[in-house]
Amino acid sequence: MLALIQRVSSASVEIESRVVGAISQGLLVLLGVEKEDTKEQADKLLKKLLAYRVFSDAVGKMNLSVSDIGGGLLIVSQFTLVADTEKGLRPSFSSAKPPADAEQLYQYFVAQAGSVHAEVATGEFAADMKVSLVNDGPVTFMLKS
Repeated sequence: MLALIQRVSSASVEIESRVVGAISQGLLVLLGVEKEDTKEQADKLLKKLLAYRVFSDAVGKMNLSVSDIGGGLLIVSQFTLVADTEKGLRPSFSSAKPPADAEQLYQYFVAQAGSVHAEVATGEFAADMKVSLVNDGPVTFMLKS
């Protein structure tokens, strides 16, 4: 399971010109699900994501997590993160979990996040989404379970 996280001042997801999820300060989480991913890996990734220190403290050091600042999480499914791009000029998605199974694990991740974190917003699995964000920094990291 891969999570591309971006520290944002704000972020939102639109589907057909309708905002379906939005946060102010927090993390935009683009989530990719691989074939071998499990609920245990999702739990481990969520725990790391919530504790990952990417927000500045009083002296400007990245010492605070999204949990520490009470920031939002905007979780968006993105199967293209798990693409194999090593060969050729077209990505291969052979390492991606089949859509039905990936959706179940994505929904599990979102539910777990909502059970332990106050502000959680989402996109819609497999929808054509327009994601807008103000990347704060910019600060972007790839987390892997």
